Amino acid sequence: MRIFSTPAKTLKMAAARKTVSRLENDIEKFRFECNWEKVLELVKGIKTKTPALETLGHLALGEAELELHLLQYPPTHQNIELARKELSNAKHHLQQAAKTSNKHAVKTEAQFLLAKLYYATGDYDDALKFLEKAHPEEISVQETSPARLKMLAESYAIKGMCLECLNNKSGHKHNKKPDKKEKEMEILACYEKAGDLALLYLQRVDQKNAGANVSGSSSLGGSSHMAGPVLETAVQKAPLLRIQEGKLDEGIDRFRTILKAVEVRTSQTMRATVARELAEVLLRGVCMHHYTPPSAEGSILSSLKDERSGSLKSSGSSFANLRPIASRGTLGKPKMYSTESIFVPKNVEEEALLLLLISELQVNRDVVLSRHKEHSESRKHTFLNATAVYDLLAITLVRRAQYNMLADTLDRTMKFSFEEFHMWFQFGLALASAGRHARALRVLRECSRMEPKNHIVLLEAAKICYDTLELIDDGIEFCQKAVAAEGNPAAVSRGYLMLGMGYGQKAHEVTIHKERQDYQKKALQALNKAYLIDSQDYTILYHTALQLALSRQIPEALQKVRGALKLNADDLNSLHLLSLLLSAQKQFSEALNVIEVAANQYPDKISLLFTKIKLEEVCLGPEEALVTCKQLLNCWKQTYDASLRTDEVVRGTGLIEKVTSDKRSLAQMHISEFSDRDSGSVQNSLAASRVEQALSEVGASSTESTIPRQGSQFVWNIQARIWLTIAELYLLLDKPTEARACVQEACAIFPLSHQVMFMRGCVHEHREAWSEAKNCYDSSLSFNPTHIKSLQNLGRVLFYQENYQLAEKVLRDAVNIDPTAHMSWINLGKVLEAQGEYESASDCLLTGLQLEATSPVQPFSIVSKTF
Repeated sequence: MRIFSTPAKTLKMAAARKTVSRLENDIEKFRFECNWEKVLELVKGIKTKTPALETLGHLALGEAELELHLLQYPPTHQNIELARKELSNAKHHLQQAAKTSNKHAVKTEAQFLLAKLYYATGDYDDALKFLEKAHPEEISVQETSPARLKMLAESYAIKGMCLECLNNKSGHKHNKKPDKKEKEMEILACYEKAGDLALLYLQRVDQKNAGANVSGSSSLGGSSHMAGPVLETAVQKAPLLRIQEGKLDEGIDRFRTILKAVEVRTSQTMRATVARELAEVLLRGVCMHHYTPPSAEGSILSSLKDERSGSLKSSGSSFANLRPIASRGTLGKPKMYSTESIFVPKNVEEEALLLLLISELQVNRDVVLSRHKEHSESRKHTFLNATAVYDLLAITLVRRAQYNMLADTLDRTMKFSFEEFHMWFQFGLALASAGRHARALRVLRECSRMEPKNHIVLLEAAKICYDTLELIDDGIEFCQKAVAAEGNPAAVSRGYLMLGMGYGQKAHEVTIHKERQDYQKKALQALNKAYLIDSQDYTILYHTALQLALSRQIPEALQKVRGALKLNADDLNSLHLLSLLLSAQKQFSEALNVIEVAANQYPDKISLLFTKIKLEEVCLGPEEALVTCKQLLNCWKQTYDASLRTDEVVRGTGLIEKVTSDKRSLAQMHISEFSDRDSGSVQNSLAASRVEQALSEVGASSTESTIPRQGSQFVWNIQARIWLTIAELYLLLDKPTEARACVQEACAIFPLSHQVMFMRGCVHEHREAWSEAKNCYDSSLSFNPTHIKSLQNLGRVLFYQENYQLAEKVLRDAVNIDPTAHMSWINLGKVLEAQGEYESASDCLLTGLQLEATSPVQPFSIVSKTF
């Protein structure tokens, strides 16, 4: 029996050694992969009593418990008490490993981990003692393993954090050095050393992982490697400390150095955070005139040469097209990208935008989409990171007026922004700024559902309904919700103001007299409620005056507009309205003085100049008004000619320059200050303007004699309106030939405009060519059926042609559209008189004379409605 006992015992011992060796390798493998759950599973399943394995088990168990705790609760001041309670078992295991280990490497690792644990529990003195015992400065960076390299990096980070915490405690024994500057430099040096080693560690891990893939081995799970909260804090701390010390340029250079390190999969999240922080610093702290672009000199970029391959593979890197370089003799530094053929930003916004787009790509990829409860914390964390990036992107893109790009960017956030009001509201505002109003309204409706009492959302939606989409009923509904919601009195006052504006627009839209009166009454009631809440808001008084003016309550309107000017003497719209009200009272000289003052203050407001021309026509005669028109044409050339030449260049650069302070569309401008419209149908006028603009462009492009106009249609519309005004004055001077030439100039710009057709009809009517005049007025009304002047003149032409029944029908339509247009009543009275209906004719003529007594030189509707 003894013959066979020795070999059996030998085989048993060999099998035990093999088991121990396999367990050691598995533990080290999972420690390297930072797979702490698997480490705990292996260590707790160890049944052998081998001393070497027992020491490793203590070390691995303590490290796993510490790392899992720190991943869930980062080492911050708020988590100190929790760490002291939950890390007692990890502390025991690490102390046992430090005492029982005969290996210097294992003992050093245990001391590093104990220093990390003491830092987490707030025992900074003990943490520094263990770091001094471990002597991190004696460890060779070249020869150490990635796991020990990570511990070495963490040791410098923890030393810096401990010194910083102790430095903040006055009277502590570590504050013996009188030179505060020297202590700050030591802390900064620790953070920078830790940051360099952390990046080097991540590069080596990725290189080892890539080597395993090349050799046919299974992947080491590179994507699961994490720098951890300690190293992430250290990487970000160094540049921030320099900035706090007032060394902004040095802090920015440190940020850029971190970003120049060769990217690996495990550093992408950290790089995204650093890129976002640098972008925030650039946007908030760097003046455009004192900006220093990144250096393109390769000499300042040192790197550590990789002994095995000399290059790193950066799988999935956004900088994969860049070539990493290596320099000899630079120990402890990460490998850096070469600066050859690299894009260098030229200004602050360019660099910030580049950084934020890189960050946006990463956070969009990392965000958690699962709605399960177990993922709620990680989902919240990743969403906050994404929100920070997108908020900075909004600031950057808005500065460059890139609203479409911002809207498209925020559109990508909707997949993870379920029930997240902030992102939805940002998206809605971006869509509105980009001119995509229909979708913006849908998004704002969703925002209103999330926060039903948010006044800003409701009023912004109402503004879009009123100003662009002409959904007046929907706008009124939003305003009613705003005034019903309790909250800030200023917001409620603004809600009543916009509610009054909505009712006023509704009154302008309907054709039934009683309905119009009801809406006018509701508008005034809402405006009065707004004034009772906020009597210092001049816009409330202005809109009240405008509503009273449209109702032809001229004395009351004058009182209100003068009250508005007392609160804000420089308000453009109040000055314009005051001038029109004075002209309605036939105080033309006073009105002209007011409009001249306003025009001097706002020389680029074309609507003021057109009103000034009308007043000069009445006060000084057509000749003087014609001189002003010629000056206006020269002013247009000086102001806008250069902008037309550079329009394509500006668009090519992606920058939208403000040619004028008015950003409304051409269709809207047709029905505001550039329109003679005193009709009541806003929607018809909008549709007419859009159709005629499109047809004018098609007609211009298909006609050999007419060259399509390049540049802003807004600018060309101004010139066309000037030519038509000059034509009108020439007709008053009995110069139809010159008037026809001016109409031809306007026709070259917008050949199918209803205003051009109307003025062409006026020229024919002046020559008593009734048939041609009738055809022109019919053409004008085919584009805009609510153009009052076309209806009035058509009725007059039909009267001259003795077509009394059709003339009566046309003029009654004009009266129904706008019952305050005095010429409609006067012409209708003449037609009825010709038909022998003397009583009705007398009533119409009397009504027309009464309205003429309160009629301004321009319709009150040309005054802007400020939202």
